[in-house]
Amino acid sequence: MRGYSEAVKADVRRRMSPPQRQSVARISEELGIHVITLYKWRKTWRLQGEVVPASEKEPEGWSAADKFTVVLVTAGLNATELSAYCRERGLFPDAGGRSNPTEDSSPCNPELIQSLSYSLAPAVAEPSPVAP
Repeated sequence: MRGYSEAVKADVRRRMSPPQRQSVARISEELGIHVITLYKWRKTWRLQGEVVPASEKEPEGWSAADKFTVVLVTAGLNATELSAYCRERGLFPDAGGRSNPTEDSSPCNPELIQSLSYSLAPAVAEPSPVAP
């Protein structure tokens, strides 16, 4: 069993995380790390509360678990903290799907965070009241 340095793991986490969102298959091909190893790392990072989407999709196409993590992490952030969080993860409102938005783009997209929480509503809907 081959061991990997923390630097390699950090590089993989950066590639998997927004704004890059590279797929496991692509990272495996580029770095020569077995896909099973990459899936195990991703699972560990997710359990630690990291946002590591399962695909290269835009945030609207993320899994409910990834959306919930973002909503949960950002719930208590003030505007400055939210802006920093969005910048670090490439959640820009006017980026048009680009990972490197232009300088005049807004640094954050609170509307995207809100839309992620709304898209979770069916998954976390409260049970209907019991009739007397």
